[in-house]
Amino acid sequence: MKVVALGDAHLGRVAGPTTVNGVNQRELDFDNSFTRTVDLALAQKPDLFVWLGDIFDKPNPTYRSYRVAQRELAKIRGHGIPLVSISGNHDTPRIAGTGSPYRPLQDVFTGFYFAPGFTYEAFEFPGLVVHCVPQMASVQATLDALAEVKQNRSTDQVNLLLTHPRVPQVEPRYADLNEITIDASALDCDLVLLGHYHSHREVTKGIWYAGAPDAFGFADEYEDPKGLVMLDTDAGTIEHVALEGRRPLVHPFPLDARGVDPTEVTEKVAALAAAAPEGAMVWIEVDGVAPEVWGQTDPRVWKEAGAQALFIRVEPHLMHAGVQVQSLPELAGMQARFESWMQPQELIGVDRDEIVARGKHYLADAVVDAE
Repeated sequence: MKVVALGDAHLGRVAGPTTVNGVNQRELDFDNSFTRTVDLALAQKPDLFVWLGDIFDKPNPTYRSYRVAQRELAKIRGHGIPLVSISGNHDTPRIAGTGSPYRPLQDVFTGFYFAPGFTYEAFEFPGLVVHCVPQMASVQATLDALAEVKQNRSTDQVNLLLTHPRVPQVEPRYADLNEITIDASALDCDLVLLGHYHSHREVTKGIWYAGAPDAFGFADEYEDPKGLVMLDTDAGTIEHVALEGRRPLVHPFPLDARGVDPTEVTEKVAALAAAAPEGAMVWIEVDGVAPEVWGQTDPRVWKEAGAQALFIRVEPHLMHAGVQVQSLPELAGMQARFESWMQPQELIGVDRDEIVARGKHYLADAVVDAE
């Protein structure tokens, strides 16, 4: 069977500026990448389509994001291709009773198969059993579900496992919300397709991350091709099919500004901005700049030099008397700071892990809004 797999579309993710119509530009980028990846997948003429979780960036997607997902599901159904979808760490509600965004889709697209979270499910196709372990409530619950997969493996059909963990055999570029870490040795199936990691990777023989249609952010491996994978379940082989035409995300090596005067700092930042491609999102870090030097730089120069870019973020790492000082709160580190602060707190009658998890979730949402 020819299976096409798409992971981590993150519909509804926002960053950077908005359009004149008030819609975040990166949100539109994710919509566009997802839509074009579905078209690219259908062009491969697959026997089965699978979505590997985090189709939505949040468990409560906007109407805009939901409409995009519905439209693409209708397109797939119009081609007469069955679909199996699992939820991921971003689009599974933290509390089971909240309800999953996949449930209404399950009601409408009755010919498709959804595993919306917290429960192992399996679906049979000619010559293939698809075992689904969506986002679970804990590592132990995930391991229990994977044990069910092992018990329910078919002896006369190919067994394909779909799940959405972090595996330590692949080193991530960043930590993420509510991720479940499972060693690859626990993924005991004939073939395994994974969501969660945004670049296509072979974990070990027969186990692959499919990757994503677009880059999640500057910490993502943007230079890696994005797109989808085609799995031949009979041969046990996989092929990555790249999606072209994504918005460039440019994060050059940090600029060393130690001992450099304000005019030269300004010119060096402007040169990096000018080198960015048309429509790029740009993040420039400036290391070792003295506060008094930074205060005399001229942002107008690099904004003009990088006028072709969609968005330019310049972040100084200030130095005073040879010692680095904090210039602004580091948004990316807020979750870790909150978790560290929580550790010594005396809590009575509440679940510490649940409080930490909720706090990190709310902080992550606030960081996205701030950026």
